[in-house]
Amino acid sequence: MRQMKISEYFAQLFFRIRFIKLIELRTLAVKFLAIAILADLTHMAAAQNNAADNQLLGLSLEELMDIKVTTVSRRPQKLSEVASAVFVITQDDIRRSGATNIPDALRMAPGVQVDRLGTDKWAVSIRGFTGRFANKLQVLIDGRSVYNPIFSGTMWEQQDTLMEDIERIEVIRGPAATVWGINAVNGVINIITKKAADTQGTLLTAGGGSFERGFVGARYGSKLNEDTPFRVYAKGFTRNHTNTLSGASNDDQWHSARGGFRIDHHRGNDRFTLQGDIFANAIGDTYDKSAINLPSLANNARGQNEGGNIRFRWDRTLSEQSSIMFQTYYDRVRYQMSPIVSFDTESFDVDAQHRFSVRDWHDITWGGNYRLYNSKFFNNSFVSLTPEVRTNHVYSGFIRDDMTLIPNRLYFNLGTRIDHNDFTGLEIQPSARLAWTPNAENTLWLSVSRAVRTPSRAENDAALDFLQFSNVPGLLSSLFPLKAAFHGSHTFQSEKLLAYELGYRHRFSPQASVDIAGFVNDYSELRDFSLGGFSVSTGLPRQIIASVLTNNSAAALTYGFELSGDWKPTQKWRLQGNYSFIDMRISSNSLTKNFDPSVSGADKVTPQHQISLRSNYDLSDKLDVNLWLRYVSNIAYYNLPGYVTTDAKVSYRPAKNIELYVVGQNLFSPNHQELVSDFIPSIPAVISRGVYGGIQVRF
Repeated sequence: MRQMKISEYFAQLFFRIRFIKLIELRTLAVKFLAIAILADLTHMAAAQNNAADNQLLGLSLEELMDIKVTTVSRRPQKLSEVASAVFVITQDDIRRSGATNIPDALRMAPGVQVDRLGTDKWAVSIRGFTGRFANKLQVLIDGRSVYNPIFSGTMWEQQDTLMEDIERIEVIRGPAATVWGINAVNGVINIITKKAADTQGTLLTAGGGSFERGFVGARYGSKLNEDTPFRVYAKGFTRNHTNTLSGASNDDQWHSARGGFRIDHHRGNDRFTLQGDIFANAIGDTYDKSAINLPSLANNARGQNEGGNIRFRWDRTLSEQSSIMFQTYYDRVRYQMSPIVSFDTESFDVDAQHRFSVRDWHDITWGGNYRLYNSKFFNNSFVSLTPEVRTNHVYSGFIRDDMTLIPNRLYFNLGTRIDHNDFTGLEIQPSARLAWTPNAENTLWLSVSRAVRTPSRAENDAALDFLQFSNVPGLLSSLFPLKAAFHGSHTFQSEKLLAYELGYRHRFSPQASVDIAGFVNDYSELRDFSLGGFSVSTGLPRQIIASVLTNNSAAALTYGFELSGDWKPTQKWRLQGNYSFIDMRISSNSLTKNFDPSVSGADKVTPQHQISLRSNYDLSDKLDVNLWLRYVSNIAYYNLPGYVTTDAKVSYRPAKNIELYVVGQNLFSPNHQELVSDFIPSIPAVISRGVYGGIQVRF
């Protein structure tokens, strides 16, 4: 008998576990909610009502700006001193927003474009080049990359956790490749969960409504001993389908179940973390049959994806200025949406770094990384990858020197990262950043950096038959339907960015602050397409088939700025707002602009203006009202008008450990359309107004 591979062992371990379908989850959630409210009303007669623990709203903005972030330099830094465009979404922000998923929470950050494509599908990007698999964005969960090697992007339906367990989300706008490597081009999103010590006790949450049909969650935290806290959690939900423009169902209702654990251990100068998750999703979609060559395909299809991950981290503190970190993780996913897409992916990562100081004014961080991606694609008549199974390796080394030129006033950091990947070989990504803080109220910073986006397997290995060109002008296309056969290229190179940034932060008082960041991004060798020839199909109806090849002939120049403000008029009222502007100038093949929205047509897919305004008000210690207004300008590529929408959440705490809430989402209109799926021809969906209620109990 042959020896079992590690990957096969994990596959059997993960995928033998099957979750119960959540069809009846809504009924369960409603029953749970009714029982909990009834029990609470009985208890209220004798219980003393205590104030809620809204810690962050009680902090001054001065204290909020002193929150330390770690994603920028891999070491704790005060937000007010960082030489980068950073926005932090706190747990209190998430709770007050009513967001039930990570992409919706990201709408709070300036410069981030979030578009919902369906119940389980999003397009999330920073500073342009959006799409369902936006490929210039690095997404991390506790420092674990969730990059998909086949499409070079993030599949957001797989990235989830108990929302109450998120400590904060750090959003870096602009390149962070010197620290995080290839594909950290336009930004990095790091979802950081709470330590096990901060999640002790029991938490139960449940609810349901119109779109959020039903959800339940549970967490239990305790200690194995005084030095070893742990937590376990489980959650599940069912979400309603979206509708097409004509009002028909998209058959994309979403049922999900997820569970996980975290164990932290502290011994002397050492800290250890072991963390893992497992999930299963039942999903669906409706396709445009005229755009794909699958005659046997029904308009709609149901599928599933499932997987899990496990992460180990060790930190040793040598002194206040010196430390060692080692982290490794394994991640595996199986995705099936037959007959459109079906694949298995797994990744293994080892990361190590050492931080030390030299003469008190050099803070040096250096380290190395190895990452393995293994993927198996199940070919069909619509899309195929050759070879079907492929393993890719990435080797990296980096060094960064944070220099204090004038104590508490002038900081300069210089660094570079060297990566070697199987597609394009050696890539070098340097950066230089300068921050000047003349006093505690002002910070001025600037940076110059280089980043690259390496090819995905699809761009290198794929053959895609057929996509219909719906916007190609000319007499030929009016006489015969025009189809395309796309072919990846082994000569496709990395996309490159040279970025210039300038930012300013000012604290007017402990109650008011403003943050502005401007950028000019110069992209070269972007993905473009060229025609390799024409042919006419056999059979009826006749079609013109264009062979489309990948190349690197496109370029772009983008510029813009993001402005965010924070103001507390009173101790119980906080106002937050941001405005984002971007202008994109793209040079590419004129034909490509008509069918590649994520690159050549990105200037028409990216809204020039975005506005977010939030008001969080504590009417009393028991009752708070939170409003969130958003504006997104038009998307010319799909002839989508701009829209204004608002969310609202009202929370009532009859006792310190109980919270009842009602949330309204997209309240200004019955529905609106945010974007259209690129490459995978899903029928466009409209996002409907929704209302849901819930209860949260802690003990």
